[in-house]
Amino acid sequence: MSSDVEEVARHWQVRGTVQGVGFRPFAYRLATELGLSGSVRNRAGVVEIDVVGTPAALAEYRARLLADAPPLAAISEITEITEIPEITEIPEGGRGTGTGAPVPDGTGFLILASSDDPASGPALTPFPEVPPDAGMCDACRAEVLDPADRRHDYPFTNCTDCGPRATIIDDLPYDRARTSMAGFPLCSRCRAEYLDPADRRFHAEPVACPDCGPQLVWRTGPCLPDRAEAVGPQALEFAVRRLEDGGVIALKGLGGYQLVCDATDGEAVARLRTVKRRPHKPFAVMVEDLAAVRALACVTGAEERLLSGSARPIVLVRPWPAGRPLLAPGVAPDAPRLGLFLPTTPLHLLLLRAAGRPLIVTSGNVADTPIVIDDEEAAETLGRLSDGILAHDRPIRARYDDSVARVVHGRPTVLRRARGYAPGALDLPIAAPRPLLAMGAQLKHTFTLAVGGHAVVGPHTGDLSHLAALEAFDEAARRMQRVHRVQAEVAVHDLHPDYLSTKAATAWEPARRMAVQHHHAHIASCAAEHGITEPVLGVAYDGLGLGADGTLWGGEVLLADLSSFRRLARFGTAPMPGGEAAVRHPLRMALSYLAAGEELGGRRPDRELFADVLAGIGDREPEYDRVLRLARTGTRSPLVSSAGRLFDAAAALLGLCDHADYEGQAAVRLEAASQGVLAEPLPWRIAERSGLRVLDGLTTLTALLTHRRDGVPVPELAAAFHEALARATGELVRTCAADTGVRTVCLSGGVWQNQRLTEAVAGELEDDGFRVLINERVPTNDGGISFGQAAVAAARLATG
Repeated sequence: MSSDVEEVARHWQVRGTVQGVGFRPFAYRLATELGLSGSVRNRAGVVEIDVVGTPAALAEYRARLLADAPPLAAISEITEITEIPEITEIPEGGRGTGTGAPVPDGTGFLILASSDDPASGPALTPFPEVPPDAGMCDACRAEVLDPADRRHDYPFTNCTDCGPRATIIDDLPYDRARTSMAGFPLCSRCRAEYLDPADRRFHAEPVACPDCGPQLVWRTGPCLPDRAEAVGPQALEFAVRRLEDGGVIALKGLGGYQLVCDATDGEAVARLRTVKRRPHKPFAVMVEDLAAVRALACVTGAEERLLSGSARPIVLVRPWPAGRPLLAPGVAPDAPRLGLFLPTTPLHLLLLRAAGRPLIVTSGNVADTPIVIDDEEAAETLGRLSDGILAHDRPIRARYDDSVARVVHGRPTVLRRARGYAPGALDLPIAAPRPLLAMGAQLKHTFTLAVGGHAVVGPHTGDLSHLAALEAFDEAARRMQRVHRVQAEVAVHDLHPDYLSTKAATAWEPARRMAVQHHHAHIASCAAEHGITEPVLGVAYDGLGLGADGTLWGGEVLLADLSSFRRLARFGTAPMPGGEAAVRHPLRMALSYLAAGEELGGRRPDRELFADVLAGIGDREPEYDRVLRLARTGTRSPLVSSAGRLFDAAAALLGLCDHADYEGQAAVRLEAASQGVLAEPLPWRIAERSGLRVLDGLTTLTALLTHRRDGVPVPELAAAFHEALARATGELVRTCAADTGVRTVCLSGGVWQNQRLTEAVAGELEDDGFRVLINERVPTNDGGISFGQAAVAAARLATG
């Protein structure tokens, strides 16, 4: 360093995902490389850097902080404070140090102990971010598999680039003393790695080894958590033996317990379905590596990158025609895609390698209830459902189920935002003037905490109709506000008064509540994640949501921005005989459309065609006579304009699904039946009613029945139905664009989980010059509703 160049001092505050990702060690090593003096510390969730050097060296340092940051880091802002505080060292044992003792170097650059005092500086947004858990990295995998390494076969191996984060944090700043690793003091060798700037475990808070870290335990039956039959490597052997014998085991994962069985054993899979009370919904399968994925499915490069990324989600991929026989038939019956994922932890890797076959790894719960995280609850509930529990002694602090993702229209998209993605913060295009808690919907529930320009979508909760799920929501929301040091001032909720999320909001005084229409929230979720604030054409297709006019919507085209919307088009209406019962029994919806669907001037089934349908019902005809009376009289049969219900009706008329035991089952089977089939679209038409364009679904259903009577194969009709809906949607968008001049389109809502429909509509509209956006980082289903609610509320509050 030249002696005639004057040195200057800078104080920077770095915000974003910068804790638990190796950012302080990175800042230290970079400063050492450039010969700079100063210090780095965590302060209440923000990284503070005090640095002294030449202007050129400081400019390079700041640029490389952004360009060369650790792989799990995400910097959203570097704020420079001109009044630099005095650089002082907090001695070990001081407030908030944990194991974060100062680390001196010859340059005088230090890693200082963390502080929970708020950071100074008027430009700083006081919103600390919590890093998501990260899947096992290649370096740790190599160590676990190396017989010469001291971490060989150790199931809790991790480093700065991988391992638990959000699921072990008690509080911020992120230090070992504030995590569930506090009860595992570092041994001398781990501490040496932790304090060595050249080691990749330098300041890695969850660092552990067989001598000082968590240990496996094996128990059978509903026994107390402190009764272990085997520990350490022997516990893993017990678990593998049960799997080889066709058993079901409970496994303590990162964000909760999981139920595991051999994916090639039909009897084991059938038993798992029984204990989970999950008769047909597809299971996800964990395999050892990408080679095993390729043996089961036709995967693209984008899908392989998604599978092997740090989030390690379940990825929906297209199975080989010959790939399914490698798995038990009951793994994913009638589903168009197969959910596969790679080991998220060394424990999963060791279990897979020892078992030597693909494993079903699913959430440790009974259908639609929250995943179990407590050891005593696991012993009591999962102990009765399984042949044993493979657990460990590291507590789980936060509930995070596995994420689900896919690649659609060439874009990686999240369908369930949980472990690996949550609680990573998302940007709001219009900042919230007051802290918001968006309560979400009812199914696939999430909540969102929004502060300023940042929104954190909470973990997937499940179906709020279960009391346990409601309690998990309340617990997670309170915990998130505490960890992020935020107290929400406004509750944002759905219009539907019977959603339990809406009822939870009624505990807030009226002046601190805001309602957001369900489909507006869907469209806002898509627009906001892409940073769009101007008007868009929002195509909101889902099962149902309460509309602004008090009726049930679900097939809508909206002209919307973040603060308001106007309905431009909809699907034709039909009664829902018996209300929610029609969702579980798609044939009810089919008969309702045929007998009492909205009269829009199109073709309706004649008496003979309708009689053919009734004849196919057989001995259930008396039951469906009552259904027809309900539909025709409107008794207990609310009208709905829903794309999801139209899919249900088509699936039922093709004999694909009469009873649905999970949400969207009829549509899943309809898409699966159309797989790989090319067909011309069925007839469709658009009418006008009360100033709205209306898609006449009854015309399409009538054509479906006619072609089936004429002997057209079911797969061809399923494909033709998809093509009709795609073409009709394209025409609705084109006519609405001609009326409004808007050329940006957002596709959102649960129906867009249908990959065939999404790719057909997006492709057609892009060919016509539209800009087409889909949900990517938040789910298109109701799991994204809370983020959309937060975006709408922020925009409304910002404009008064």
